[in-house]
Amino acid sequence: MKKFIATLLLSLMFLSTIGTGINVKASDDTKSEKSSYSKAKKDLKNTERKLWDQHVVWTRNFIISDLASLEDKDAVLQRLLKNQDDIGNSIKAYYGEDAGNKLTKLLREHIVLAGNIVDFAKAGNKADLEKYNKLWYENADKIAGFLSTANSNWSKDTVKDILYKHLQFVTDEVTSRLAKDWKADIDAYDKGQEHMMMFADVISDGIIKQFPDKFK
Repeated sequence: MKKFIATLLLSLMFLSTIGTGINVKASDDTKSEKSSYSKAKKDLKNTERKLWDQHVVWTRNFIISDLASLEDKDAVLQRLLKNQDDIGNSIKAYYGEDAGNKLTKLLREHIVLAGNIVDFAKAGNKADLEKYNKLWYENADKIAGFLSTANSNWSKDTVKDILYKHLQFVTDEVTSRLAKDWKADIDAYDKGQEHMMMFADVISDGIIKQFPDKFK
């Protein structure tokens, strides 16, 4: 009887070991799939955050250089414009060459208009400042329209509100620096940077939702 019980216990232990092995393998496979999926999402999010952070950083650098008439103004402007190329290129894998180039074109217009606004604000040219400020917001409308057409997860009204807020933060930086209100200038930059990180996440989250197969 004791021999029978011992044999039975050994058999149960053997079966338990097999079952555990199978479960562990299945669990490892699941973890591997989830890890791969998470990495793909994380890579996209990090890329978009880096690009849009650079957008804010180089915009600020340009504002500082332009208002102070620094010698690096043109070099900084070229680096800022390159950032618009990089952002456009970042969506080509999902929306194609033409769409990426279209976004780049709109973003470059956004920067050129901003440069004009900084110059007119510096010169105190109120008439042209108002003219180009209107064009600046119209450009934001075009960007919002383009993005919402490309991806239904990017609501036109939501994107427009985000971009309008971005323009306001940039305006606050310019006006604060002209008034030599350094605290307000720094606050506007900090808030603008945080705001743009949120926008970067809106972009990456929308892509992930629209193209789930690319993240498997």
